[in-house]
Parts: sequence; C-alpha cells; structure tokens
Amino acid sequence: MRINLFLVVSTLVVFFKIAVAQTADDYVAPRTEWGQPDLQGVWSFATTTPLERPQRFGTREFLTPEEVEADFNSQTRRLKAANAREAELVVNPSAPEPGSVGGYNGFWFEGAGVEKNVRTSQIVYPPNGRLPARVEGAATHLPNLGDDVPGERPVLAMFGGISKDGPEDRGLSERCLVGFNAGPPFSADRFTYNANVQIFQSKDHAVIMTEMVHDARIVPLDGRNHLDEDLEFWSGDSRGYWEDDTLVVTTKNLSGLTASFSRYGTAKDKTLTERFTRIDAYTIDYEWTLDDPSTFTDKITAIVPMAKVDGQLYEYACHEGNHAMAFLLRGERLAEQQQLEVGN
Repeated sequence: MRINLFLVVSTLVVFFKIAVAQTADDYVAPRTEWGQPDLQGVWSFATTTPLERPQRFGTREFLTPEEVEADFNSQTRRLKAANAREAELVVNPSAPEPGSVGGYNGFWFEGAGVEKNVRTSQIVYPPNGRLPARVEGAATHLPNLGDDVPGERPVLAMFGGISKDGPEDRGLSERCLVGFNAGPPFSADRFTYNANVQIFQSKDHAVIMTEMVHDARIVPLDGRNHLDEDLEFWSGDSRGYWEDDTLVVTTKNLSGLTASFSRYGTAKDKTLTERFTRIDAYTIDYEWTLDDPSTFTDKITAIVPMAKVDGQLYEYACHEGNHAMAFLLRGERLAEQQQLEVGN
C-alpha cells in the first residue's frame, strides 16, 4: 500500500451528506425511549483535515473561502492521480510502484472522500493547533512499515517492531492487542483504515465499539466511581454522564504498556475526556481533551466530525486465520539457521 493514497473512496461504506443547511442551534437530536439523545449507529471518524496545523497558519483555526476551494481542488487532483495509479496496476500488475508498498493497496482503505475542509487542523488547543512539547524524558516510539528499529521491550509502538525474537518484539496492533487508530481517543490523520465506531445505548450504559480489534468500551452512566487506580486496561476505565445533549466520557486507568498519544510517552498518567454531540441527522461532533502531565507540557483538545455510515460494522477478527505472526517468527528462525550453516 502506498500510504499517500488516503483519498481513495471505499466502495464498502457510503457517507450521507446533508442536503439542506441546518445549524446545530436549530437541530434537536432524536431521543431514546429513556429520553436521552440518540447517538446509536455506525459512525466514521475519517477525515482529510490534518491532525496538526501547518505552521503557515499560525493560530488561525479556519480556512478562508479561497483556501477551502484550493484545498478541495488539490484533493480532487490527488484522488484522480491515485485512481490512475490503481488502474495502471490492474492493467499492468508489474508496473513499478513508487516507494514502499507498505501494508495494503488502496482497495482496503476507506477515506473521507473529497470534502471541503474548513478547519486548518483537528487540534484546536494549544492555540497553534499542534501537539505541545513533550516532558523531558518522555519516551518516543518509532512505528514503521519497513525494517525493524532499535528499541527495548515493552514495545509501545502500534506497528512495526524492534526485532523478531518473539511476539513481544512486535507493535501492539501487530499483536492484535490495540487498534492503531481506535484510541481512545479516535484518531485518523490524513489516511484512514477501519476508522469506524458503533455506539449502543441503554438507560444506564453506553457502549463504544471500534472496528479496529473490535474493542468495546462499556461506559456506566449511573454516577459510579472509577475503579482503583492500580487496575490498568488497554482502553482504560470509562465513566460517562449527560451534559444537556452531550455525552461526556472520562477515561482513566490506561495501561502504561500503551503510548499516551501518537508515538509519545506512556498512558499511565493519562486522563481523557470525550464529548459526543449529535448536531444533525448525519453528524456527531466528537471532541476530545487529553491531559497527561507525564508526557506533554500542556493539554490537547481536538475536534473531529463523525459521519453517519449507511452500513453495518463487521467483526475485525485480527487473529482469526491470521498466520502473519507465526510466519514472521518462523522466517526469522530459518534466516538464523541459514546464517549458522553458512558460518559452519
């Protein structure tokens, strides 16, 4: 897969778009039988808005109308070029590929399609729209789709690895422990893969299930306290409540065996606050704030619109029939054996 093909539109999902103008102030979300705003359904957090703001925009949060059109035209050109490259490979499979082939070809990626962005970045705080400085000594993890990178166990990177001595030397998503974009928080920066989530509701609980590694966070809404801080979980311990029409979810107790965010730090001291607000029939405003004093010198807040998906969420059976780990380790043992034979 050529990673830059993030604009390839999936044939597997269809995003509804609003046909008439309607503001969040005018919209009243439908209610469940318990009178709560209905957030249920499958939603995509795919977007072509960059996570971090290009430095040329400074603290400017929104694009001008002219910049919106220029960005839209640029997306259109890149989509046409990506489709042309894919078509060439169908007709001529031996055609040379630019750069690394990576993990998958474009068929397996669903993107946000060509859309008119208005924000300069998903991050809205710090004011420059960029990740804050890291705390001195906070670790940096090096994910990769190429050669292994230097490092020590435990491996906190999402994919790639530090060696092939054992499964513990591979990235977390490669081991099917954590989906690389499943968070929390949900993160899709430029190119997307399985960037879908399904929300279920009952009177006292909400369930937030991501497509990647089919992780389901069960969120009590009854005011109970968080679990003891000595208990750590891959996706943390979540508690929620309603603030008017917004579902607010606070997550703590994340595993110190995961990164805090992106490729930085560890999540052991991380607190995440997510806000889900349905602003129209086809859109949820998803806002998250990450506070981790062990990794970042300031908090981070981002806004990502989630679009309604006309389809079902199917199980991401990461290990079912997946022989990649066994083959990877077996191949390394064979290579080692060959080296020994040559040495003798």
